[in-house]
Amino acid sequence: MHTKYLAFAIPLFLVFMGLEYFLSKVQGKKFYKFKDTIANLNVGIAERLIDCFSIGIFYFYYDYLQKNLGFFDIKSGVFAWIALLLLTDLLWYWYHRLGHEVNILWSVHIVHHQSEEFNFTVSARITIFQAIARTFFWSILPIIGFNADMISIVLLIHGIYPFFTHTRTVGKLGFLEYIFVTPSHHRVHHASNEQYLDKNYSDMFIFWDKLFGTFAEETEEPVYGLTKPLKSYSFLWQHFHYMIELAYAFKHAKTFKERIRIIFGKPETLDPSIREELEKRFIIQFSEDHNSKRVYTYVVVQMISLLIGLFVIIYFLDSISLTSQILWAFFILISLINCGALLEQKRWIIYLEAIRLFIVGVLIQLNYPTTEIFYAIAIIGLVIIAFAKTLKNQYFKLIFG
Repeated sequence: MHTKYLAFAIPLFLVFMGLEYFLSKVQGKKFYKFKDTIANLNVGIAERLIDCFSIGIFYFYYDYLQKNLGFFDIKSGVFAWIALLLLTDLLWYWYHRLGHEVNILWSVHIVHHQSEEFNFTVSARITIFQAIARTFFWSILPIIGFNADMISIVLLIHGIYPFFTHTRTVGKLGFLEYIFVTPSHHRVHHASNEQYLDKNYSDMFIFWDKLFGTFAEETEEPVYGLTKPLKSYSFLWQHFHYMIELAYAFKHAKTFKERIRIIFGKPETLDPSIREELEKRFIIQFSEDHNSKRVYTYVVVQMISLLIGLFVIIYFLDSISLTSQILWAFFILISLINCGALLEQKRWIIYLEAIRLFIVGVLIQLNYPTTEIFYAIAIIGLVIIAFAKTLKNQYFKLIFG
């Protein structure tokens, strides 16, 4: 299958999200919150965008390992596919478990657990850092002898399956609970209830947790999110806060042994007051209120545009020049940062808007390199600069009221 058809996963997943939202309303439940949903989609869009550039790298990485370091040359067959799927899931279990038990790995996985809701949008909270980290675990597969084509197909299946376990609209599923990871199992994993912590790491097959002693059944309503909730919807803070916390702790550690423990120790050993100190330093604020309908409308319009843009980039990737690809990617990333900053009413968003306008101008000139368009863009730019203060005040008045 050509990778451009992966673009259709975007509208397909959005349909399932819409269906889940409708079912939750029918059930009289509130499984979606606006800011939380936007934050989840922001993370997901960024990861899918970077996938456009990294998926080929991962493929050639697996191909190189298999051809140069592989012990065997395993051919396609029923038993080979079953073995590959089971090994993939087993390696995921240990990556996932260590991702909760080792600080440096938790710093890239924590983003997936920041949401205090549990719905299909939470499945999108995967970062490129997590993709890189788990790739090192899956490196064992080509070294054993599985080829890059087989690995890529299985990883695609393995990536789609957990989307459907991130929901509260589905109860327990009878005998399937003994074999597969179900929504009930994964609700436990995302819970911050004490009895549910560090449980149910499996991705497709729940028997790994039962085999290694990390299984817990859903017996009471889970409370979702981190044990110490994140006080921000900022795109940047969500991605980097724990890395910054580790860096801060590492810098202030007094001995080499203490620094090693900070990097490779368990997350619960990190001083929780560090985050509070950093939140004050970086002016991180948490608020569910004080956002006008105009802010929400503007954010929704941006999100719709970004999702359409992501679809177009993935589908037409091969026909877009590398320069345009990079500029579009940068535009989308800036827009994602902008959406999070809008929800927190950060005044520096005006500079992000200026950067976005500049990128749009460059893209227009790049794709339609005429003298007339160049002068038109230059005149618009000069007008914006000349009336920058007035435009800035009008912008804030329009958006924030």
